[in-house]
Amino acid sequence: MRPTPSVERTFAGYDRVLPPEKTGLEKGCPMTTDPLAVAAMIILLFPMGYFTLASPAFLLVRLDIRPVAMLLRGMFNAHFLVMSVAGVLGALAFLLAGRLVFAVVVGLLAALAIGGRRRFMQRIDDQLGAGEAGDANAARRLRKLHWTGMLCNAVLLTALLASIPWMGPSA
Repeated sequence: MRPTPSVERTFAGYDRVLPPEKTGLEKGCPMTTDPLAVAAMIILLFPMGYFTLASPAFLLVRLDIRPVAMLLRGMFNAHFLVMSVAGVLGALAFLLAGRLVFAVVVGLLAALAIGGRRRFMQRIDDQLGAGEAGDANAARRLRKLHWTGMLCNAVLLTALLASIPWMGPSA
């Protein structure tokens, strides 16, 4: 003969109230990230994300049309200027947050934007001048510069996004 199951024994102990879990928001609990470090990441991610979304639109138009090519030039010029300012501000924010490694890396990003702007814009201007002089391959070379700029931005954006997990609490 089998014993009849008892509902009381089956659910015994389920009426106990468990202690509340720690959420990290209790009084006196430190925050997990520095607000300055988060602000620095936002300062850097916004212009890079905007450029990532805006620049592929130029793949849909011909670059031998002068106003389109000038608009592309203006977008790259603005991107380099914004990244220079954002890089300097981001490096300062990481420095104030006590994140020396991040400050150095972001400072190098700013230096790359400042130094690369002159060279990249000169190369774009050379191709614009060549196109105006009648060079049939200038638009193709300008398209190659466009792809290069998008690829460099994508690599830097990916590296920046990959570094987010290391922004945890500072030691």
